Amino acid sequence: MSTNPTGAQQAPKMHSYQNRIGGRTGLGILLSLRSLNLRGTISPYLSNCTNLQTLDLSSNSLTGEIPSDLQNLVNLAVLNLSANRLTGEIPPQLALCAYLNVIDLHNNELSGQIPVQLGLLVRLSSFDVSRNRLSGQIPASLGNRTGSNLPKFNATSFEGNKELYGYPLGEMRASQGLSVLAIVMIGLGSGLMSLIVSFTIVCIWLRVCEQKMAAQEEGKMGHYMPEY
Repeated sequence: MSTNPTGAQQAPKMHSYQNRIGGRTGLGILLSLRSLNLRGTISPYLSNCTNLQTLDLSSNSLTGEIPSDLQNLVNLAVLNLSANRLTGEIPPQLALCAYLNVIDLHNNELSGQIPVQLGLLVRLSSFDVSRNRLSGQIPASLGNRTGSNLPKFNATSFEGNKELYGYPLGEMRASQGLSVLAIVMIGLGSGLMSLIVSFTIVCIWLRVCEQKMAAQEEGKMGHYMPEY
């Protein structure tokens, strides 16, 4: 339990309710622990709550990676881990949560590429990975979804990731390609320069040795020549 700036106390919220999922009626659980100043990592034991339909851990100070064990939450529909300090890659195993319709991971420190497997979530209607450290091309199955029944996600879902490109963001900037080329050229130039310097030093050393040997030979010849 924590205290908010107004002085009012906030408590974790867990609600159970009857809900129908995919033609099956069962007990659904909503777990909301948002804005409680939670620290530490996300426990993989949450995956034991197989009836969990909503998991909201947003606006805390959670660190570490997103557990791949969350794939066991087969009834999960809403996953909100936004506004934390989560690192590592987005686990592709989340695609096994077939009922997911909301994934909100914005404002973290996630890296790597967006898993193409997430495009298999046909119920996904809200997707936000903005303001992270993601890189690579946005999967077409998310950025440019085809099919009249599949919602499309605009640029706001992906913005704030400097090395992320592709529709609906722009293509890879030319400066990025040039920077890679520049690094390669600098490496090749440095190697070539080192080779030239080494070759020059060897040539100078051989020349000096040759001059010394010539001087020694001249000295020997002068020693054995008769005097008149």
